[in-house]
Amino acid sequence: MNGRGHDPSQEGEERQGRRLPSLAALSERFGLLIAWALVTAIFGVLEPRTFLTQANFSTILGSQAVLVVLALGLLPPLTAGDYDLSIAAMLTLSAVTIAHLNVHLHWPIAIAIGVALITGAVVGMVNGLIMTVFEVDSLITTLGTGTVLSGVVLWITHSNTISGVSNTWVNLVVGARPLGVPLEFYYGLALAFLLWYVLEFTALGRRLLVVGRGRTVARLSGYHVPRLRVGAMVSSGIIGAGAGALYVGTLGGADPTSGLTFLLPAFAAAFLGATSIVPGRFNPWGTMVAVYFLVTGITGLVILGMESFVQDLFYGGALVIAVVLSQVARRRAQASS
Repeated sequence: MNGRGHDPSQEGEERQGRRLPSLAALSERFGLLIAWALVTAIFGVLEPRTFLTQANFSTILGSQAVLVVLALGLLPPLTAGDYDLSIAAMLTLSAVTIAHLNVHLHWPIAIAIGVALITGAVVGMVNGLIMTVFEVDSLITTLGTGTVLSGVVLWITHSNTISGVSNTWVNLVVGARPLGVPLEFYYGLALAFLLWYVLEFTALGRRLLVVGRGRTVARLSGYHVPRLRVGAMVSSGIIGAGAGALYVGTLGGADPTSGLTFLLPAFAAAFLGATSIVPGRFNPWGTMVAVYFLVTGITGLVILGMESFVQDLFYGGALVIAVVLSQVARRRAQASS
């Protein structure tokens, strides 16, 4: 056979070689979904009467809506290569602001929410300007501003819970239950869809991705890197404030400290989500799946009789593992591109 001859066996091997990576890629993309299904099945077999109930699944989906929104708020700065450690404090400040204006000063709930969202934008702007104008690392910047926000919350509330928020808002968050699931779940779903569209199908999303992968390359490509980073922090502040609005609607009031407990789970979900759906990239659908995978595991363990400390162990361990896996997935994605 001459050099141009056709070898069927070689073609078959090449086809198989092409098919195997695609199967590996599919398993990587949907591995977290498969793991979620397996966890659900295992706990369903172990505790079918308690775990496999509509009430339990409704609680899982609805109770984590605030965490979903908060984790999604981390995605714009993470995509741009920055961290927002102040987002949980922003959630708490937003909830306290809404409760204080509505309960103590008798402002309409819509105006109170608007003020909270504007406050979130201002905090995000301050974070972004400190990072870009003074070239301070995002971890240090947001850790400092988050601590300041926590102090402001304690000053406003005198460390007391504020209750009695307008029932109109509470009904819009948890009152109605389409398909048995509170409305707040659908708010998180809508936000995930919006972020997915922006990050995947707009020039802004592509520019944020380039900035996150290499700021020098982004500058040489003509992108205004400081403006993109500031914009990412502003969006994070607004979404964090929106999570606070959901939080106050869920509780019917504002707790000055419990919002901070969302920070570790939010980062765990964001990094774990970066290993799924679009491996190597922070993405909304992966983040949402990660939130519900983690809470399903925790819920199942609690139903089996584990004590409450399992939540910290689960989230802390998940964050460490997720950071490692997301870095591996990111390097693999960059190597293949």
